[in-house]
Amino acid sequence: MSRAQLTRTGILRMALGGGGGADPLLPAEGGGDRRAPFLLRALRIAVVVCLYWFTSIAMVFLNKYLLDSPSLRLDAPLFVTFFQCALTAALCLGLSLGAACGPPCAGLPALRLDPKVSRSVLPLSAVFIGMVTSNNLCLKHVGVAFYNVGRSLTTVFNVLLSYLLLKQTTSLYALLACGVIIGGFWLGVDQEGAEGTLSWTGIFFGILASLCVSLNAIYTKKVLPVVDGSIWRLTFYNNVNACVLFFPLMVLLGEFRTLYHFDKLGSPSFWGMMTLGGVFGFAIGYVTGLQIKFTSPLTHNVSGTAKACAQTVLAVIYFEETKSFLWWTSNLMVLGGSFAYTWVKGLEMRKVQEDPNVKSGERNDTGV
Repeated sequence: MSRAQLTRTGILRMALGGGGGADPLLPAEGGGDRRAPFLLRALRIAVVVCLYWFTSIAMVFLNKYLLDSPSLRLDAPLFVTFFQCALTAALCLGLSLGAACGPPCAGLPALRLDPKVSRSVLPLSAVFIGMVTSNNLCLKHVGVAFYNVGRSLTTVFNVLLSYLLLKQTTSLYALLACGVIIGGFWLGVDQEGAEGTLSWTGIFFGILASLCVSLNAIYTKKVLPVVDGSIWRLTFYNNVNACVLFFPLMVLLGEFRTLYHFDKLGSPSFWGMMTLGGVFGFAIGYVTGLQIKFTSPLTHNVSGTAKACAQTVLAVIYFEETKSFLWWTSNLMVLGGSFAYTWVKGLEMRKVQEDPNVKSGERNDTGV
């Protein structure tokens, strides 16, 4: 999973772009006659951005249904997450087996389970489990409308961990943007409490999810060399390890007993929704990388912020909720702070690229 520093976007960009050479998915660089027409490029970008928005928003609403639907009444969040990890691993393996068939799978590496590599990836897998589980538990206990605010502290943890673990400082303007995010988070918590919809369990898992996203980004950078820099291999090993680690957790929390008494366990519609959720979970990584390919990491982050705004509005409309002015203000503070942070970091990265005299130690290797 962006998060990542090598951000999730940075990792996907490297994995899908290969770090060099021409990108077969993008228009050719160079002379004007070789470059795709502006309208065609604009249409490609619009289609990719819409695909990212649709996949991301649909995945959140679908997971909310699986985790907290009154009609489904399935109290087994670890099983839902386990199934999505298992499906992701199976899809990675299936696409790898299809690589010999040519496009669109020709560029995928061959996958085989190496116990030594699996052990090397295990620390990252533990963090990964914390990330996906806490994300889902946050979504289970808070509304979709508040979900973005509930787990909005990822940027703040990025800055904090960059300083504590990597000894990298952050500019004043970026810190001010983080301050706006923190203010929006606490105002949102206050307003949820005032409306009687506050779940401290959801807030706890939202904060934990934010921390795990940041840790996942840092550990991902450290583990990538073990899998030869391949995001596909890393995704495969991560999800296989997660499936193994989820089993004792599900036993410990009694989820197998819950599943035994679940009245829709044999329902094709239930398994259809579970499969669809897993496919969306797998697809979000690809469409994220695709959006970065056709735009840029900065534009992707801006698109993600705008998507979060649209998702909040859609959730309020769909669930027929009424929110106060201060509640909306908290959302705008979080989104505005996230946008400002992205913009500031984009400007700083541009200055680094333009100034070859910047010391390597001053560069933010995590991408935050």
